[in-house]
Amino acid sequence: MTTSRPRLVLVGLPGAGKTTVGGLLARALAVDFVDSDQLVERAAGTTVPEVFRTQGEARFRELEHEAVARALSEHDGVLALGGGAVLHPGTQEALRGHTVVLLDVVPERALARVALSGERPLLADDPAGTFAALRHDRLPVYERVATVTVSTSDRRPQDVAAEVLRAVAQTDGSPVPDEALQRLGTPSGAPSGSVAPTRIPVAGPSSYDVVVGRHLDDEVVRLTDGASRALVLHARATEHLARRLADALGANGVDALLRALPDAEDAKTLDVLASCWELLGEQRFGREDVVVAVGGGATTDVAGFVAATWLRGVRLVNVPTTLLGMVDAAVGGKTGINTAHGKNLVGSFHLPAGVVCDLDSLSTLPAADLRAGLAEVVKCGFIADERILRLVEADGGLGAQDPRSDVLRELVERAVAVKARVVGDDLREAGLREILNYGHTFGHAIERTEGYRWRHGDAVAVGMVFAAELARAAGVLADSVVARHRAVLGLLELPTTYAAGRWAELYEAMTHDKKVRGNALRFVVLEDVARTTMLRAPAPEQLEAAYAAVQG
Repeated sequence: MTTSRPRLVLVGLPGAGKTTVGGLLARALAVDFVDSDQLVERAAGTTVPEVFRTQGEARFRELEHEAVARALSEHDGVLALGGGAVLHPGTQEALRGHTVVLLDVVPERALARVALSGERPLLADDPAGTFAALRHDRLPVYERVATVTVSTSDRRPQDVAAEVLRAVAQTDGSPVPDEALQRLGTPSGAPSGSVAPTRIPVAGPSSYDVVVGRHLDDEVVRLTDGASRALVLHARATEHLARRLADALGANGVDALLRALPDAEDAKTLDVLASCWELLGEQRFGREDVVVAVGGGATTDVAGFVAATWLRGVRLVNVPTTLLGMVDAAVGGKTGINTAHGKNLVGSFHLPAGVVCDLDSLSTLPAADLRAGLAEVVKCGFIADERILRLVEADGGLGAQDPRSDVLRELVERAVAVKARVVGDDLREAGLREILNYGHTFGHAIERTEGYRWRHGDAVAVGMVFAAELARAAGVLADSVVARHRAVLGLLELPTTYAAGRWAELYEAMTHDKKVRGNALRFVVLEDVARTTMLRAPAPEQLEAAYAAVQG
């Protein structure tokens, strides 16, 4: 029997930010984080909403109390309790002697975060009325068991976590550990980077790791060991980082040559490829040499195709600097360029030697680009990992949009893990990998219709809503899941509508999609969250109904 006890226990209403702040506190204190819902799901072998639906609230509360009692005696990190966990008299008694932090939130802010979420069973029918009743019943209990109270309303999660550390230290009469504040980061700075990077393996014929963390220049150097020369292809916006990496490679005996690529989709042309091949020929790049891609998805697409085609394949190291690149383009080995007939129609599969996702690069990413990248993260949540959706919903999307937050780091790790699992099982898109195209058929049609002036993630966001509406029109997806698409994407300020009067152009563009078989449109759709299927040759009236539903 262990005698461990949590460093901190967080309580509060739904939408108070317990998951987000708890993860930050755990990282700051260099301990593990767990929430009671996770423990219940582990014990029940299913999701909390499913326990509610099939076994009822009474059974859920029983499982919850058992899980909390075990965690209070065994878990030595940060523990977040579900909103109603403290109602159990046994749990109230078990909390005696623990450091319990109440994260308080005003009703308006909490409702903005959770009212439209399909993952709050008690709030599903009448969010405002039910929330008011929950607050009335639970707040006195929270206040009774708490030793510290901190408000989370309209505040950055990092600021809340820092106040928790200071408040707890003041209560205990002890100083706030300097290293904890350094890991957490100050309001004007970034985290210290002392946390070890996360390595996510990608299986396949040539396995490799995706490394997620901060201050990862050494990882790039390691992946180029043995090369004499490196061609560092970079976006113009990442020239500073590319030069820094080139210096690091040079110090390790690798002669690095820098080449800037045109911006975004302008880089994905045959002329750009030809110029890169010409340069490699002039420099006599051999099979032992390496191509390093530093930039967003367009950069890794082009650099990957260059590496795949030079001498029938040389080593590739991807250093994505955008969120979209980290969770999508840089992982999986797909490379390509565009033609007049569509996007990414010419390309190849070429696996990188490794992918280095240095989260520090996201601090300079424009907010609109960060949000666009989150569309691909949300996609992974809908097709495979519901925890992603919950992380966004838990604090109204605030942590997801903060490049310094532990929430965003976990979202990146989880989205990469989803893609790693899929591409590891289906490298060449023979079957399973098609689920990664959720939202992309209509999204690519928007991009083509708009002359690629739309951000890819923005187009995919609308594409997911279209796919959800199409699944509803086909009778395979519940209204609540369709509504959840708009709710989650809305929290991230992503578009969910598209202009009216463009159906003919959009339909024509979709007929060029790679998923078309025998002139029949095929769409990846959901039957539920994390349950995908293929909708083949949907009826014209279903397609038109879906388009009507996304017109704005």
